[in-house]
Amino acid sequence: MLNRVKVVICGREYVLQTEEAPSYVYSLAKTLEKRIMDITESNARVSAHHAAVMVALSTLDELSRSTASVETIRAQVKEYVDEAGKARFERDAVLRENEVLKAKITQLENIVKLKSLKDSI
Repeated sequence: MLNRVKVVICGREYVLQTEEAPSYVYSLAKTLEKRIMDITESNARVSAHHAAVMVALSTLDELSRSTASVETIRAQVKEYVDEAGKARFERDAVLRENEVLKAKITQLENIVKLKSLKDSI
């Protein structure tokens, strides 16, 4: 369901249609306006429009860097999952080998007992 959300940024009213909660959109608008105002207040020659472009570029840079970080983390997680799968496979092989060796030990112990029994008779 689309929500119609009215926000005011730098004195201009915008009506947005979004599936997001209005409180979320208000928060974004407030953050955007603060970032624009920070730029325009620090340099009187910069218009709100130019400040908005600067904020947009800065935000795209943050998004690009975050996306790259996420991709790096995904690759690391995939590597860890692959390593964990390999370790699990190796552990299972060792457990199977351990069971085979336990069975052989039991067989050998039985042979020793039989031999011991034969020798005593």
